[in-house]
Amino acid sequence: MIGISEIKSGKNIILNGVPFAVLYHEHSKTGRAGSVLRTRLKNLTTGAVLEKTFQGSENVEEADITKTKAQYTYKENDVYNFMDNESYEQFSLSKEALGDNIHYLKEGTEVTLLNFNDAPINVELPVKVKLRVIQAPPGIKGNTVSTGGKVVTLETGLKISTPLFVKTDDEIIVNTEKGEYVSRA
Repeated sequence: MIGISEIKSGKNIILNGVPFAVLYHEHSKTGRAGSVLRTRLKNLTTGAVLEKTFQGSENVEEADITKTKAQYTYKENDVYNFMDNESYEQFSLSKEALGDNIHYLKEGTEVTLLNFNDAPINVELPVKVKLRVIQAPPGIKGNTVSTGGKVVTLETGLKISTPLFVKTDDEIIVNTEKGEYVSRA
């Protein structure tokens, strides 16, 4: 068990038997009242984000999350299949567990597997991935007054805004944390 003074951003904790990652933390103390810790937590199994305030005397359990390398192999219905790079063991994660990560997965993508109690619960994507544009409207010269960009559809179904020069069948690099265009591949 750890006290609220040890809860920091990047730490993994367990609330009600579910592992959470601490995204943000802020200690505050007002007058005679005890100190409190305001946090923003990400559920590692569902990807949902919530805000929680801990009182000064509360303790939480630290989550033992192990990380291993894995490779995305294929999708079957709403189930995504992966293979562990070391043991060659195959496992599946649901669309709900992966959340928005599904928009950046294509066959062969290397991911970091998050394991809790020796069972895979989610994946961490690389910061940048290379994806192919499957649909892009034509970029019309001189049409940069309003946005200076256009919305294209990628091979995974994700739609993002790109510069006008991006065409169908171009490969582009996308930032997975922000969901934004970075550059041509």
